[in-house]
Amino acid sequence: MTRKIQVHQVDAFTRERFTGNPAGVVLNADGLSEAQMLAIARELNNADTAFILAPDNSEYGVRARFFTPRTEVGFVGHATVAAHYVLSRRASAPRYVRQKSKAGVVDIEVRGVEEDRSIAIRQSTPPMGRELNDRERLAVLDALALATDDLDPRCPLRIVGSSSTRLLIGVRSEEALKHLKPDFSRLTTLSAQLGAAGYFVFTLATTGGSHLTESRMFCPALGISEDPVSGNAHGLLGVYLAHHGFLPRNEQRVSFSGVQGHQLHRPGRVNVELEIKDGVIEGVWIIGQAVSIFETEIEI
Repeated sequence: MTRKIQVHQVDAFTRERFTGNPAGVVLNADGLSEAQMLAIARELNNADTAFILAPDNSEYGVRARFFTPRTEVGFVGHATVAAHYVLSRRASAPRYVRQKSKAGVVDIEVRGVEEDRSIAIRQSTPPMGRELNDRERLAVLDALALATDDLDPRCPLRIVGSSSTRLLIGVRSEEALKHLKPDFSRLTTLSAQLGAAGYFVFTLATTGGSHLTESRMFCPALGISEDPVSGNAHGLLGVYLAHHGFLPRNEQRVSFSGVQGHQLHRPGRVNVELEIKDGVIEGVWIIGQAVSIFETEIEI
Protein backbone atom coordinates (compact mmCIF):
# COMPACT_ATOMS: atom_id res chain seq x y z
CA MET A 1 0.00 0.00 0.00
CA THR A 2 1.39 3.40 -0.98
CA ARG A 3 0.90 6.72 0.75
CA LYS A 4 1.57 10.32 -0.23
CA ILE A 5 3.80 12.63 1.78
CA GLN A 6 4.32 16.37 1.34
CA VAL A 7 7.85 17.49 0.53
CA HIS A 8 9.04 21.09 0.57
CA GLN A 9 12.29 22.76 -0.43
CA VAL A 10 12.93 25.92 1.59
CA ASP A 11 15.76 28.45 1.79
CA ALA A 12 16.25 29.49 5.43
CA PHE A 13 17.75 32.66 6.92
CA THR A 14 16.82 34.66 3.83
CA ARG A 15 13.85 36.12 1.96
CA GLU A 16 15.50 35.84 -1.46
CA ARG A 17 15.26 32.57 -3.35
CA PHE A 18 18.43 30.60 -4.03
CA THR A 19 20.29 32.23 -1.14
CA GLY A 20 20.54 31.37 2.55
CA ASN A 21 20.70 27.74 3.67
CA PRO A 22 18.54 25.20 1.79
CA ALA A 23 16.67 22.51 3.68
CA GLY A 24 14.15 19.81 2.91
CA VAL A 25 10.94 19.62 4.93
CA VAL A 26 8.77 16.50 4.96
CA LEU A 27 5.32 16.86 6.52
CA ASN A 28 3.05 14.06 7.79
CA ALA A 29 6.14 11.86 8.23
CA ASP A 30 4.49 9.59 10.80
CA GLY A 31 4.80 5.98 9.72
CA LEU A 32 7.98 6.48 7.72
CA SER A 33 10.76 4.15 8.76
CA GLU A 34 14.21 5.45 9.59
CA ALA A 35 15.49 3.85 6.37
CA GLN A 36 12.82 5.68 4.35
CA MET A 37 13.67 9.02 6.00
CA LEU A 38 17.33 8.53 5.22
CA ALA A 39 16.52 7.59 1.61
CA ILE A 40 14.40 10.73 1.17
CA ALA A 41 17.12 12.92 2.69
CA ARG A 42 19.65 11.31 0.37
CA GLU A 43 17.40 11.92 -2.64
CA LEU A 44 16.78 15.59 -1.75
CA ASN A 45 20.54 15.92 -1.14
CA ASN A 46 20.36 18.98 1.09
CA ALA A 47 22.74 19.26 3.98
CA ASP A 48 19.72 18.54 6.21
CA THR A 49 16.08 17.52 5.92
CA ALA A 50 13.48 17.92 8.69
CA PHE A 51 10.76 15.28 9.14
CA ILE A 52 7.71 16.54 11.02
CA LEU A 53 5.70 14.10 13.14
CA ALA A 54 2.72 14.32 15.48
CA PRO A 55 3.48 14.70 19.21
CA ASP A 56 3.38 11.63 21.41
CA ASN A 57 3.23 13.65 24.63
CA SER A 58 1.11 16.60 25.77
CA GLU A 59 4.24 18.54 26.87
CA TYR A 60 5.05 19.59 23.29
CA GLY A 61 3.14 20.28 20.09
CA VAL A 62 5.30 18.73 17.39
CA ARG A 63 8.13 16.24 16.93
CA ALA A 64 10.96 16.57 14.44
CA ARG A 65 13.70 14.29 13.19
CA PHE A 66 16.65 15.55 11.17
CA PHE A 67 18.64 13.64 8.58
CA THR A 68 21.68 14.47 6.50
CA PRO A 69 22.18 12.36 3.35
CA ARG A 70 24.36 10.11 5.54
CA THR A 71 22.89 9.94 9.04
CA GLU A 72 20.41 11.24 11.61
CA VAL A 73 21.39 14.24 13.74
CA GLY A 74 19.85 15.55 16.94
CA PHE A 75 18.87 19.09 15.95
CA VAL A 76 19.36 21.48 13.02
CA GLY A 77 18.61 25.20 13.33
CA HIS A 78 18.09 26.15 9.69
CA ALA A 79 15.94 23.07 9.01
CA THR A 80 13.79 23.98 12.05
CA VAL A 81 13.33 27.51 10.67
CA ALA A 82 12.40 25.99 7.30
CA ALA A 83 9.94 23.51 8.82
CA HIS A 84 8.09 26.05 10.94
CA TYR A 85 8.01 28.51 8.07
CA VAL A 86 6.09 25.85 6.13
CA LEU A 87 3.85 25.03 9.10
CA SER A 88 3.16 28.74 9.77
CA ARG A 89 1.45 29.09 6.38
CA ARG A 90 -1.43 26.91 7.58
CA ALA A 91 -4.52 28.84 8.65
CA SER A 92 -4.71 27.03 12.00
CA ALA A 93 -0.99 27.26 12.77
CA PRO A 94 -0.21 28.31 16.37
CA ARG A 95 2.04 31.29 17.05
CA TYR A 96 3.90 29.31 19.71
CA VAL A 97 4.76 25.63 19.93
CA ARG A 98 7.26 23.39 21.68
CA GLN A 99 9.23 21.01 19.46
CA LYS A 100 10.84 17.77 20.57
CA SER A 101 13.76 16.16 18.77
CA LYS A 102 16.52 13.76 19.77
CA ALA A 103 18.49 16.71 21.14
CA GLY A 104 15.67 17.78 23.48
CA VAL A 105 12.85 20.32 23.47
CA VAL A 106 13.01 23.86 22.05
CA ASP A 107 10.45 26.67 22.05
CA ILE A 108 9.31 28.03 18.68
CA GLU A 109 7.64 31.41 18.10
CA VAL A 110 6.24 32.80 14.86
CA ARG A 111 6.93 36.54 14.86
CA GLY A 112 5.37 38.94 12.38
CA VAL A 113 2.84 38.19 9.67
CA GLU A 114 2.68 37.27 6.00
CA GLU A 115 5.97 37.65 4.14
CA ASP A 116 7.59 39.54 7.02
CA ARG A 117 7.20 36.70 9.51
CA SER A 118 10.24 35.18 11.20
CA ILE A 119 10.74 31.91 13.02
CA ALA A 120 12.34 32.25 16.47
CA ILE A 121 13.87 29.24 18.24
CA ARG A 122 14.73 29.34 21.94
CA GLN A 123 17.51 27.05 23.14
CA SER A 124 19.16 26.58 26.49
CA THR A 125 22.44 28.43 26.97
CA PRO A 126 25.39 26.50 25.52
CA PRO A 127 28.45 26.10 27.78
CA MET A 128 31.70 27.93 27.18
CA GLY A 129 34.49 25.43 26.62
CA ARG A 130 38.24 25.68 26.82
CA GLU A 131 40.65 27.95 24.98
CA LEU A 132 43.18 26.33 22.67
CA ASN A 133 46.80 26.12 23.71
CA ASP A 134 49.54 27.59 21.49
CA ARG A 135 50.31 24.33 19.71
CA GLU A 136 46.67 23.68 18.90
CA ARG A 137 46.14 27.29 17.80
CA LEU A 138 49.04 27.17 15.36
CA ALA A 139 47.80 23.88 13.90
CA VAL A 140 44.34 25.34 13.27
CA LEU A 141 45.77 28.52 11.72
CA ASP A 142 47.93 26.46 9.39
CA ALA A 143 44.94 24.35 8.32
CA LEU A 144 42.99 27.52 7.47
CA ALA A 145 45.95 29.34 5.84
CA LEU A 146 45.71 32.06 8.46
CA ALA A 147 48.60 34.03 9.95
CA THR A 148 48.75 34.99 13.59
CA ASP A 149 48.44 38.65 12.53
CA ASP A 150 45.10 37.81 10.89
CA LEU A 151 43.58 37.01 14.28
CA ASP A 152 41.60 39.54 16.30
CA PRO A 153 43.67 39.75 19.52
CA ARG A 154 40.49 40.41 21.52
CA CYS A 155 39.05 37.02 20.53
CA PRO A 156 40.71 33.89 21.92
CA LEU A 157 40.24 30.65 19.97
CA ARG A 158 37.69 28.86 22.10
CA ILE A 159 35.42 25.83 21.89
CA VAL A 160 31.75 26.54 22.63
CA GLY A 161 28.82 24.16 22.96
CA SER A 162 28.14 20.67 24.28
CA SER A 163 26.65 18.14 21.85
CA SER A 164 27.23 20.45 18.86
CA THR A 165 30.65 21.95 19.51
CA ARG A 166 32.32 24.61 17.38
CA LEU A 167 35.70 26.28 17.60
CA LEU A 168 35.17 30.06 17.40
CA ILE A 169 37.91 31.99 15.64
CA GLY A 170 37.85 35.80 15.45
CA VAL A 171 39.75 37.47 12.61
CA ARG A 172 40.60 41.14 12.08
CA SER A 173 38.85 41.83 8.80
CA GLU A 174 36.48 40.74 6.07
CA GLU A 175 39.52 40.33 3.81
CA ALA A 176 40.98 37.70 6.14
CA LEU A 177 37.63 35.93 6.07
CA LYS A 178 37.46 36.09 2.29
CA HIS A 179 40.93 34.64 1.73
CA LEU A 180 40.63 31.57 3.95
CA LYS A 181 41.94 28.39 2.28
CA PRO A 182 40.78 25.51 4.46
CA ASP A 183 42.55 22.15 4.27
CA PHE A 184 39.51 19.95 4.88
CA SER A 185 41.50 16.77 5.50
CA ARG A 186 43.58 18.44 8.22
CA LEU A 187 40.53 20.14 9.74
CA THR A 188 38.79 16.76 9.96
CA THR A 189 41.76 15.28 11.80
CA LEU A 190 41.96 18.29 14.11
CA SER A 191 38.25 18.01 14.95
CA ALA A 192 38.86 14.61 16.54
CA GLN A 193 41.92 15.88 18.39
CA LEU A 194 40.35 19.11 19.66
CA GLY A 195 36.82 17.91 20.37
CA ALA A 196 35.27 20.50 18.04
CA ALA A 197 33.01 19.28 15.25
CA GLY A 198 33.39 22.49 13.22
CA TYR A 199 35.16 25.83 12.85
CA PHE A 200 33.20 29.09 12.98
CA VAL A 201 35.40 31.94 11.73
CA PHE A 202 33.99 35.44 12.25
CA THR A 203 34.95 39.09 12.11
CA LEU A 204 33.59 42.05 14.04
CA ALA A 205 35.21 44.47 11.56
CA THR A 206 32.23 44.64 9.21
CA THR A 207 31.37 47.48 6.87
CA GLY A 208 27.62 46.87 6.97
CA GLY A 209 25.76 48.94 9.54
CA SER A 210 22.89 46.45 9.90
CA HIS A 211 24.96 43.56 11.25
CA LEU A 212 27.62 43.07 13.92
CA THR A 213 29.46 40.08 12.47
CA GLU A 214 30.27 38.30 9.23
CA SER A 215 31.33 34.67 9.31
CA ARG A 216 32.13 31.39 7.59
CA MET A 217 31.83 27.85 8.94
CA PHE A 218 33.62 24.63 8.02
CA CYS A 219 32.47 21.22 9.27
CA PRO A 220 34.28 18.60 7.15
CA ALA A 221 34.15 16.10 10.04
CA LEU A 222 30.34 16.18 9.63
CA GLY A 223 30.52 15.89 5.85
CA ILE A 224 29.92 19.64 5.32
CA SER A 225 32.88 21.39 3.73
CA GLU A 226 31.36 24.85 4.21
CA ASP A 227 27.94 25.57 5.66
CA PRO A 228 26.14 28.52 3.99
CA VAL A 229 24.35 29.97 7.05
CA SER A 230 24.31 28.39 10.51
CA GLY A 231 21.74 29.33 13.13
CA ASN A 232 23.23 27.13 15.86
CA ALA A 233 26.72 28.60 15.41
CA HIS A 234 25.36 32.13 15.67
CA GLY A 235 23.75 31.18 18.98
CA LEU A 236 27.14 29.96 20.20
CA LEU A 237 28.68 33.18 18.93
CA GLY A 238 26.20 35.26 20.93
CA VAL A 239 27.23 33.56 24.17
CA TYR A 240 30.91 33.92 23.23
CA LEU A 241 30.54 37.65 22.47
CA ALA A 242 28.73 38.30 25.74
CA HIS A 243 31.34 36.31 27.70
CA HIS A 244 34.18 38.34 26.19
CA GLY A 245 32.51 41.73 26.68
CA PHE A 246 31.34 42.53 23.14
CA LEU A 247 27.68 42.46 24.18
CA PRO A 248 26.29 43.99 27.39
CA ARG A 249 25.07 41.71 30.17
CA ASN A 250 23.29 44.33 32.29
CA GLU A 251 20.10 44.28 30.19
CA GLN A 252 17.27 41.75 30.15
CA ARG A 253 17.50 41.10 26.40
CA VAL A 254 20.43 41.77 24.07
CA SER A 255 20.38 41.21 20.32
CA PHE A 256 22.62 41.33 17.26
CA SER A 257 22.61 40.23 13.62
CA GLY A 258 25.21 38.18 11.78
CA VAL A 259 25.61 37.53 8.07
CA GLN A 260 27.13 34.48 6.42
CA GLY A 261 27.28 32.72 3.05
CA HIS A 262 28.63 35.42 0.75
CA GLN A 263 31.62 33.31 -0.34
CA LEU A 264 29.22 30.55 -1.43
CA HIS A 265 26.93 33.05 -3.21
CA ARG A 266 24.20 32.11 -0.72
CA PRO A 267 24.12 35.12 1.63
CA GLY A 268 21.85 34.95 4.65
CA ARG A 269 21.19 36.62 7.98
CA VAL A 270 20.69 35.27 11.48
CA ASN A 271 19.30 37.40 14.31
CA VAL A 272 20.25 36.38 17.83
CA GLU A 273 18.67 37.40 21.14
CA LEU A 274 20.10 36.61 24.56
CA GLU A 275 17.81 36.41 27.61
CA ILE A 276 19.75 37.72 30.60
CA LYS A 277 18.92 37.79 34.29
CA ASP A 278 21.33 39.21 36.89
CA GLY A 279 24.17 39.04 34.36
CA VAL A 280 23.54 35.35 33.56
CA ILE A 281 22.42 34.24 30.09
CA GLU A 282 19.32 32.11 30.61
CA GLY A 283 18.37 31.41 27.01
CA VAL A 284 19.36 32.02 23.40
CA TRP A 285 16.93 32.85 20.60
CA ILE A 286 17.93 32.12 16.98
CA ILE A 287 15.69 34.03 14.57
CA GLY A 288 15.41 33.83 10.81
CA GLN A 289 13.14 34.25 7.83
CA ALA A 290 12.62 31.80 4.98
CA VAL A 291 11.28 31.45 1.47
CA SER A 292 9.69 28.49 -0.32
CA ILE A 293 11.39 27.11 -3.43
CA PHE A 294 8.99 24.30 -4.33
CA GLU A 295 6.57 21.81 -2.84
CA THR A 296 5.38 18.47 -4.12
CA GLU A 297 4.04 15.06 -3.11
CA ILE A 298 5.79 11.77 -3.42
CA GLU A 299 4.42 8.27 -3.05
CA ILE A 300 6.07 5.88 -0.63
